[in-house]
Amino acid sequence: MSAPSFRRVGQRTPFAAFVCDEMTAEVLRPVAVELGWAEDTVSLGGIANAVQALSLSASPLVLFVDLADAVDPLNEINALAEVCEPGTVVIATGRINDVRLYRDLLASGIQDYLLKPLDPLTLREALLAAQASLAAPRMTEAEGRPSLNIAVIGVRGGVGASTIATSLAWLLAEREQRPTALLDLDVHFGTAAMAFDLEPGRGLTDALENPDRIDGLFIERAMVRATGRLSILSAEAPITQPIPINGDALLRLQEELRGAFEAVVIDMPRSVPIQHPQLLAELQHVVVVSDLTLAGTRDTIRLLSWLKANAPGAQPTVIANRVPASPPPEVNRRDFEASIEHQVDFAVPFDAKAAVDAAKQGKCLADAAAGSKLTAPITALATSLGGTADIPLDDRRTPSLLGNFRTLLAGKSRQAQ
Repeated sequence: MSAPSFRRVGQRTPFAAFVCDEMTAEVLRPVAVELGWAEDTVSLGGIANAVQALSLSASPLVLFVDLADAVDPLNEINALAEVCEPGTVVIATGRINDVRLYRDLLASGIQDYLLKPLDPLTLREALLAAQASLAAPRMTEAEGRPSLNIAVIGVRGGVGASTIATSLAWLLAEREQRPTALLDLDVHFGTAAMAFDLEPGRGLTDALENPDRIDGLFIERAMVRATGRLSILSAEAPITQPIPINGDALLRLQEELRGAFEAVVIDMPRSVPIQHPQLLAELQHVVVVSDLTLAGTRDTIRLLSWLKANAPGAQPTVIANRVPASPPPEVNRRDFEASIEHQVDFAVPFDAKAAVDAAKQGKCLADAAAGSKLTAPITALATSLGGTADIPLDDRRTPSLLGNFRTLLAGKSRQAQ
């Protein structure tokens, strides 16, 4: 459904709130005044009133909406998104304490969802986080940091390319401090969102089915936020639903992502670039992931040869992943390098326990096993591509606005109790 065309009047105000009851308004008004907003910016009337009001006037920079009277909260948030201008930070409140709804609301593009009755301290923190997201400077090429466009391609299924892609994207966002997008082009079986314990949403399938809708506003709504700097676009399309990969749609999607993020990491199934070689035209780096097997050696030779012919502007980086300590791999590293006529740039050891622990924690491998020998090569890869100084993970300049997802959920459960 395309965005309706509404008349816009006036300048954007810093804050507006639409709440269902006077009790909520009484909690919100003093907090709003404390943060420098007028009392009359808090209006009675829930999300339906918000949609009606914003269809006729410019949307505020920070918008607070009450979902307590919403019959279908997710659909009504989507209706709100149709009339909100890009850049509006939305915080919702409601009485439904449901993890799936919470995830779906975050996936739809809102920044936070607070359970009623509202706690003034929690409310104040959420509004301060909204202000911080508006004030946080974006890192740009003008600051001496050119954008990054990276594809991660596994030469075979099961070599761990998605593990490398998710960890690389997280490291570029959290260690290199770059606003980063992770695009998972496996629309039926992608695992990018799962690696961060998130629901993927419908953004990617909508983009492929309706390429004319792809623009900056669509990207802002479709991306699922994993951290304050990392956003994900992926899908779990039904396997009974064929979704052809539209090359023109992907080109447009890549263009919009490059405009919105400082770094773009694409988890690209090996069949996609062969069918749509034009997708590699704007890439700077292609990370080729293989294992040290005969089949991996053969397919690495073939893929590197294909990249040389079809993506001469993209610099290939070869990753030997899941390298066993004992017994030795099927093909030793020296023979592998001689066969592919390219050095192994980074070798990642095999550690099944760390992978299982990361999955149980709902974190990418680089986050769950930070500082270990296992993630050291992936960290070195991110540093080499990011090109910035080594920044300790516990010394980040801007904290995540949403924080750790599991911590938030636990906090909401305690609040409900």
